[in-house]
Amino acid sequence: MLYLGCPQWSSAHWKGRFFTNHCPNNKMLSEYAHIFNSVEGNTSFYADPKPSTIEKWRADVPDDFRFTFKIPKRFSHEMALQNCHQALSAWLNLFEPIFEKLGMIMLQLPKSCGPEYLSRIVEFCQLLPKELNLGIEIRHLGFFDKTDNERRFNQFLMANNYDRIMMDTRPLFSEPATTPAIIDAQQKKPKVPLHVIATGNSPVIRYVGCSNLQANRTFYSPWLKKINHWLDEGKTPYVFFHTADNYDAPLLAKQFITDLNREGTQLGAFPAQKQPQQTSFL
Repeated sequence: MLYLGCPQWSSAHWKGRFFTNHCPNNKMLSEYAHIFNSVEGNTSFYADPKPSTIEKWRADVPDDFRFTFKIPKRFSHEMALQNCHQALSAWLNLFEPIFEKLGMIMLQLPKSCGPEYLSRIVEFCQLLPKELNLGIEIRHLGFFDKTDNERRFNQFLMANNYDRIMMDTRPLFSEPATTPAIIDAQQKKPKVPLHVIATGNSPVIRYVGCSNLQANRTFYSPWLKKINHWLDEGKTPYVFFHTADNYDAPLLAKQFITDLNREGTQLGAFPAQKQPQQTSFL
């Protein structure tokens, strides 16, 4: 099974292009789920939703839809993975109603978290329920040095069936910073080496495309072969498509899945394509 999505499910820019013209904000997730079967839930990284909001999210998507939510930054960045057992339990209890539609929880670590903190990472992960899939994104270059630092980290992931999240920002950094959106994205997105490895059963790719949709084909062409290989092995890849401002992220995803050309991996039609077209009588 292949899960595809974007880093958000709501955007005013998508109304009339992908969503219906007057899609209300509280219906965006429902229309999004008609196109994609997963989403990169960044909202949980910054703030906790209300229990009623989680219930609505669960009700707004079909049974085969899978959320991936980020573990809050207060644990990974502010508390540095320490002394958070009680608070983490409360967060897990909050999200428990949506566990049945949860494909993965994602632990995004700050650039300051280097190999010397591996034991701290291990201890934190032991607090998480084993039945939840976990993906870990690291940004410290010490985890990319192909020495014992990286080997120990990868061995820890493989021993626990955790997935090493692969951040492919090559397309973003391939173009000059000519717009405010590209400037902002290049300042915020990590410029780290791309090490392609499946340490668990659900490899995760966060692909940050360049503004020229066609130019992305050069960068993601190897991913097409790799994803087909993983699917043939019985793995369950997750691929999330970003652009600098995410204006065209759904178009990038559609182009990618068309090029993948694998039976059973098509995206749903954009709801905007199904809405009645206005007819001029003049």
